[in-house]
Amino acid sequence: MIVGLTQIRGVGYMFANTILNVLKINHNQRIGHLSPEQVNSIESIIKNPSASNFPSWFLNRRKDVETGEDKHLLTSDIAFTVRNDVEREKTSGSWRGYRHMFGLKVRGQRTRCTGRKGGAVGVAKGGRVMPTREGAAGAEGAAGAEGAPAAGAEGAPAAGAEGAPAAGAEGAAKTKESSGKKEAPAADKKK
Repeated sequence: MIVGLTQIRGVGYMFANTILNVLKINHNQRIGHLSPEQVNSIESIIKNPSASNFPSWFLNRRKDVETGEDKHLLTSDIAFTVRNDVEREKTSGSWRGYRHMFGLKVRGQRTRCTGRKGGAVGVAKGGRVMPTREGAAGAEGAAGAEGAPAAGAEGAPAAGAEGAPAAGAEGAAKTKESSGKKEAPAADKKK
């Protein structure tokens, strides 16, 4: 019985337990074995719990803004009422309304590290910078070419390496520069 009643939106475990205690219905009884009178009495209590001497603190809508009375909302009335409350706060320009408008936490929680939208918390790492070559100025003058490093310099293939002569390496370097692609820097090997 308790599990079956809690399937109704707006009826929790304690509320269902109190309904069964007030009506003196067995908690372990199956719902299909209820008499029509018991079903009607359960319905009447769920619709109007304040009529059957339920304490006001048990209800989920106390001191309603429009009417000022204690109510217990069920099913789609809950979502409808909450939506109306949020819209009323937004239009009145209250602090809670502003927090709702900007999607921030409303009930005074901390927001320094939680409640962030998207991405991980931390500092983003910047792009890699190409290191400057120390011997690049002297090597350029010796090679006689502007954009190509001298043979034997870091990252430049030596003459005859990989089947390409030194002149072919200069042309390859110029085509790489013109294509706009950046190469990753060569890692220094320690021996």
